[in-house]
Amino acid sequence: MTHQLQQGMAAPNFQTVDHCGNPISLDNYRGRKVLLAFMRFSACALCNLRVHQFVDRFPDWQRQGLDVIAVFESPEANMRTYVGTQNPPFPLVADPKASLYDLYSVETSEEKLRMTMADANTKKFAEAAAAAGFALTPEEGSNFNRIPAEFLIDERGIIQLAHYSRIVTDHLPLAVIDRYAASK
Repeated sequence: MTHQLQQGMAAPNFQTVDHCGNPISLDNYRGRKVLLAFMRFSACALCNLRVHQFVDRFPDWQRQGLDVIAVFESPEANMRTYVGTQNPPFPLVADPKASLYDLYSVETSEEKLRMTMADANTKKFAEAAAAAGFALTPEEGSNFNRIPAEFLIDERGIIQLAHYSRIVTDHLPLAVIDRYAASK
């Protein structure tokens, strides 16, 4: 595992395209706050539930100056088939070679995946995903052992919060993101 990024560090810039072919550069978000979310793969029911939560809150976040970029370790075609069907109002980035994951030191861990499966709350998350219409679907070629990470980046491109998940279901609380969006 490489060194994790920390609060106060400059967020590494990147240039890519979203699942619709639009260019994305983190530098283009200067002057706005960013939630940069590294998900697992585009068919992951738990990740789709997380995107669904972001979609619900995005209008308020955007009014408050917070944008969202969600990255998936999946090819573009899979993005359109799975998570892209939610038509989120923010960019989804396909990163099948995990170059952005490497840039942000987002880990892969069989141990953390086993811990996720053993965690008593995982069943509740799976049930919530199913209730929202997201089935537990395998995605061929996906990195099943990928562990999510989320970063809150300020208007100057500085990381204000780096959250590397302990297990797959461990995300920044939405209330923390809400407070950050509302902060001046």
